Amino acid sequence: MAENQCSGCPSASSCSEQNKENCSKNAQSMLEPANKYSKIKKVIGVVSGKGGVGKSFVTASLTAAMKKAGYQVGIMDADITGPSIPKMFGVHGEAYGSEEGMILPVQTKEGIPTMSISLLMENPEDPVIWRGPVIGGAVKQFWTDVVWGELDYLFIDMPPGTGDVPLTVFQSIPVDGIIVVTSPQELVQMIVKKAFRMASVMDIPVLGVVENFSYLRCPDCGRQISLFGESHIDEAAAELSIPVLGKVPLDPQMAKAADAGEFYEKEHLHLEAAVEVLKGLL
Repeated sequence: MAENQCSGCPSASSCSEQNKENCSKNAQSMLEPANKYSKIKKVIGVVSGKGGVGKSFVTASLTAAMKKAGYQVGIMDADITGPSIPKMFGVHGEAYGSEEGMILPVQTKEGIPTMSISLLMENPEDPVIWRGPVIGGAVKQFWTDVVWGELDYLFIDMPPGTGDVPLTVFQSIPVDGIIVVTSPQELVQMIVKKAFRMASVMDIPVLGVVENFSYLRCPDCGRQISLFGESHIDEAAAELSIPVLGKVPLDPQMAKAADAGEFYEKEHLHLEAAVEVLKGLL
């Protein structure tokens, strides 16, 4: 199948133009209802065109920031083969089922309901060796079978790329908007465009883009060091007419806190613009 092509479209060009409306209608028709115990106002997907740009880091940061702002939030870790959200928040143990066959999410110590494949495995360090359809089915169950309760925002940490699982999420879950995460390398424009065009085909609003690893601040003199090259995010965002919602520096202390399961306790700065955009959705 050609790149940037949705299932059911005969070619990449027809997907992006002639059949865009049909793709959107098909996605709407495949939406799965949440269970009666879940009342979620807004579903926000955090996506990236490639792996390794800190998508889970940004997802966790946004979740923590919105919780500290007084909102009820939850996290769905849809990155089935690379789950990291539970470790960042210090969540341990297994998720259990209810008498009605629902799945009860595990709460962080701050009261954030969390669901991840690692919370359903006897050994969280075992690899998930599943094919795409099975992974997609698990993600759908995280939406239909998990008792999320009443949430203002459910953040979905999406798997990287534009393959089967992101497509399943967009087609099955009523996503209200996505935030694209990228890094400063020159290929950033291509990465952002891939994610943007996929969302556009699926008729899902792109709320903006966050640049992670934007710079490293020298601990001695305070100078900003462009460790991964000069930023190109402003040009890419302007070309697509979407806002830049944050430029997050590389902070060894944040990485240390994430490894220790103490991520929530840190101050999550540099995403103030993203927080304001999210507040405006309610």
